[in-house]
Amino acid sequence: MPGQRLSDEDAERKAESDRILKRASADSDMLGTSALARSAKHFSGADAPQEDRIELWGRRVGRILAVIFAIYLVIMLAEHFTR
Repeated sequence: MPGQRLSDEDAERKAESDRILKRASADSDMLGTSALARSAKHFSGADAPQEDRIELWGRRVGRILAVIFAIYLVIMLAEHFTR
């Protein structure tokens, strides 16, 4: 049954090459987009399930509030150290 073993090895090689190609494609997509485009996608809640509107809007609101809070902290630190 050497023929059967060879096809199993070929299937394993194909599966591994598909994983490598998928990872390379994802990495190149991330590098090919601008930081602004990635941020817009992140803050839109694109990673949330689209059928669950509450979770989608919860992620959007939470992420926007986190940015506002981070900006507030930076302003407070700047005021503190400029005095």
